[in-house]
Amino acid sequence: MQVAKVIDHITDWLNDYIDESGMNGFVIGVSGGIDSAVTSTLGARTGKTMLCVEMPIHQGVNQVTRAQRHIEFLKSNYPNVESIEVPLTPTFESLVKALSPVQEEWQDMALVNTRARLRMTTLYYFAAFHDYLVLGTGNKVEDFGIGFYTKYGDGGVDLSPIADLNKTEVYALGRELGVNTEILEAPPTDGLWHDDRTDEDQIGASYPELEWAMEFEGDESGLSEREQEVMAIYRRLNKANQHKMLPIPVCMIPENLRNG
Repeated sequence: MQVAKVIDHITDWLNDYIDESGMNGFVIGVSGGIDSAVTSTLGARTGKTMLCVEMPIHQGVNQVTRAQRHIEFLKSNYPNVESIEVPLTPTFESLVKALSPVQEEWQDMALVNTRARLRMTTLYYFAAFHDYLVLGTGNKVEDFGIGFYTKYGDGGVDLSPIADLNKTEVYALGRELGVNTEILEAPPTDGLWHDDRTDEDQIGASYPELEWAMEFEGDESGLSEREQEVMAIYRRLNKANQHKMLPIPVCMIPENLRNG
């Protein structure tokens, strides 16, 4: 991949999109991970206002520190970058108290998705207030391979600059853009759980493995035991999360009923 040219291509695409939209700038949630770091840097390169929002909800100190250092990096290199911290832990806790889950065994996953949707709501508040566009941070494997995101959470965005890039390609852009080493070396995590579990812990496969499964079209009879396992993981998640990746089903009314 011609990394420098890809960076310029995405930057130009963002500039063209916002110029045509008539909006005033971009807003993004910065988590301390590689995807938001690369996407926010690409947005900053446009020269348009780039608002970086920190939204900690019981966040680990290392994640918060990485996010803050990345924002410092952006501000030191791009005068168009602004930032704000919105501590969402009290809001989240108030919401938890107001909810009465019927099935306790599903509470953790429900609350994980609630965190993501609370952050989406926050981003769209600033987007509406300033006439900004919300930048998505999903990569190709997450968005179109296994659906590893929250519907109407981190999946609720206006445009997706890196959604045609695999995770390994996102890392390549990060190195070229000068993203902090601590972000480049940190295990990928969605930061939505109360512990330190990584994306690989949740999925059961690494991003390079998932990229391989997503692109594999060969003879499966020669696959190793691990490759068969990864392929099964990929297919299971791809099937289970089609509801995220396909358009919302619409019940179409037959003309004979409409005109009868």
